[in-house]
Amino acid sequence: MGFASDGSGFALLADCVGDERAPETGFCRQHVAVLDRGAKSWALRRSPLPETRGTDGVSSQLRVLGPGRALVEEGGAGPEARRSWFTRDGGRTWGEVDARPSGTAPVIPAGAVLTTDCAQPAGGSVDDCARERLVVISPEDGRRRPLARGPLLGARPRPAEVVEPDGSWWVSGTDPLSGRAAVAVSRDQGRSWSVSRLPSPTSEPGRFTAVAVGPGVVYAAEMGELKGGDPVKNPMRALHRSRDGGRTWERMWTTGPVAEPRTLLGIPVPGPGGRVLIGAEDREYVSVDGGRNFRPSGEGSTYTRRTPAGLLRHSTSCLYDISVDGGRWAEFVLGCEGESF
Repeated sequence: MGFASDGSGFALLADCVGDERAPETGFCRQHVAVLDRGAKSWALRRSPLPETRGTDGVSSQLRVLGPGRALVEEGGAGPEARRSWFTRDGGRTWGEVDARPSGTAPVIPAGAVLTTDCAQPAGGSVDDCARERLVVISPEDGRRRPLARGPLLGARPRPAEVVEPDGSWWVSGTDPLSGRAAVAVSRDQGRSWSVSRLPSPTSEPGRFTAVAVGPGVVYAAEMGELKGGDPVKNPMRALHRSRDGGRTWERMWTTGPVAEPRTLLGIPVPGPGGRVLIGAEDREYVSVDGGRNFRPSGEGSTYTRRTPAGLLRHSTSCLYDISVDGGRWAEFVLGCEGESF
């Protein structure tokens, strides 16, 4: 699911049928649900994606590129095996586009998505890549174009896909000199970048850093393997906070072998005052002092990500919440079994 800045949105749905005794006979039919601007309900429209066999599963991806515009990508190991379709009329018509990057993007335009592409193959399998580069998915035609200037953040930069509410774009990676976790921010649509190193609790490289901007504050959740305690999925090493737009950072929370939260799904959720939410694997945790101390919020496990229309939180298979400030949430459902459009 994804939303544009005007509140319109797209979602990929799949209906799968099959027999457990003969899974090879099953299939999944894919659909696109569209919420037009100002509409009170979602409309089911034709999907360009083909049916898949039940044993193949569904691995397609959706990128919303502005009001009425979206890119749907078929699952695959790389651009050569992946087909893409673009719409500019709310999913009424789709046109196939070349998934391979070409040309150059001097800036990140409004509505675009920022992602990565392999810039230097390692010569091994299709999953190997020696160095990645930032790529802009254009809202004009759905094509991928390498960003002309990116930050120096090692071989594996990890961008936030969409712009933050204050107009900033964020990318995480490693400081080239020390190899420690670092983040970069651009406030001029990707023309220039400022890099800052995080006060990580370890000198070992992590996985990536999830960044979220709130009023007067930026949170950076450093993800990576933990020492001590039981192994966990999606481990969070530390939570950092900046009050000057990412120029300087303070480590607020360091994950230990027992104290929770030890994991993070999606991004930290900045709220009013010193409130910040962490959606962990087991449940949701809340801090009211900027991340120094946490307690269970009373909610179950949640996954949150940024969209141009606000923060989108997903808790169950068909239950969602959306918020513009991280404090007040509006609940809605989509894709529940038996739901009609």
